[in-house]
Amino acid sequence: MVMKIDADNCIDCGACVEPCPNDAVYAGGEEYEYKGQKSAALSDKYYIVPDKCTECEGVNDKPQCKENCPVDCIAKV
Repeated sequence: MVMKIDADNCIDCGACVEPCPNDAVYAGGEEYEYKGQKSAALSDKYYIVPDKCTECEGVNDKPQCKENCPVDCIAKV
């Protein structure tokens, strides 16, 4: 399972980006990089790259994106 941002409820505040230890959260429309390859944005709102998300396992007790989201729009899928 990985974390996913509910684009309908996201307020584009960016509070989820900095706490991510895996650089898995990106701003809407922003390209992401994975294994040295650049890829097109997955959403026009903030989004989490599934292949990069580890739910903070081994780093934190809880997924930090979810813990820092002020509108609670991030969930495990």
